[in-house]
Amino acid sequence: MGKEFLEVRPGGARLFPGFFDQKQQEDLRDIIRNAVNQAPLFTPRMPRTGKPLSVKMTNLGAIGWVSDETGYRYQPTHPVTKECWPDIPDRLLNLWDTVTDVGARKPDACLVNYYASTAKMGLHRDEDEKDLTQPVVSVSLGDEALFRLGGPARSDKTQSFKLRSGDVLVLNGTDRLAFHGISRIYPGTSTLLKHGGRINLTMRVAD
Repeated sequence: MGKEFLEVRPGGARLFPGFFDQKQQEDLRDIIRNAVNQAPLFTPRMPRTGKPLSVKMTNLGAIGWVSDETGYRYQPTHPVTKECWPDIPDRLLNLWDTVTDVGARKPDACLVNYYASTAKMGLHRDEDEKDLTQPVVSVSLGDEALFRLGGPARSDKTQSFKLRSGDVLVLNGTDRLAFHGISRIYPGTSTLLKHGGRINLTMRVAD
């Protein structure tokens, strides 16, 4: 693993293409599979309407992000099992240290989102964290996805690029509060996951 990256935009998003090789991706997949056995995937719902999102998710870390009719929030327990979330594995904590700037706090939350072949994620900002100066580090596993990156306002112009299995994306600086989303999944572009689809791991300093 190295620190070679593409600066998507000056002072903002950084893309580390192919950060994890095939064996490392397989190891991460197995780590996440074991975590999901402890903290099963659930379907988040939109605030107020209760409309289900198209992704399924769970969390790792001291606190985890959830969404339901009462709103978006972080909480220390799984909404279904009521158990604490599994720990963030050392492999991901080491990744954080490698791709973030000196002085960044350790992440206390790692969202695990599973995208089936038809799943999408609309434009949104990661703004439920207490310290919005800390970066967001995202790992892609499985099928390719078309990532859409905008600006601090929802109406800002967006640019799109593909995220492939093993890629790492860091939202920091001027892009920490940029709107972003997943426009589509490209089925069959990876054999990492037995039933296809994409796993996205997103580490944050939430508390």
